[in-house]
Amino acid sequence: MKKKLLALLMGTSLVLAACGGGGDDAAGGDDAASGDQTTATAGDAEKLYGQKCSSCHGGDLEGGVGPGLQTVGANLSKADIENIIINGQGAMPAGLLQGEDASVVAEWLAGKK
Repeated sequence: MKKKLLALLMGTSLVLAACGGGGDDAAGGDDAASGDQTTATAGDAEKLYGQKCSSCHGGDLEGGVGPGLQTVGANLSKADIENIIINGQGAMPAGLLQGEDASVVAEWLAGKK
């Protein structure tokens, strides 16, 4: 019984973590007027990864529910990685990162060889 409850809690946690908390423009996600921009720069790749990806791929890229990404750049190009981030693959949902955020994280991961 404890194992089933633990599995249910873990599954629920992963689903909620995968949903992220991305800014919804209608709800005020990126408000340039107030100076609160959510667009990433090159230095934000690790921060974005930590917020949106590490719950499945591990804090140190070691993997977990999702595959390890420590050497992902040895097998996939930046374009391939960005495509997976935007469109999802397998159990990974699409759209956890979009636009410049997806591009910055893909470039950072492509350097992991």
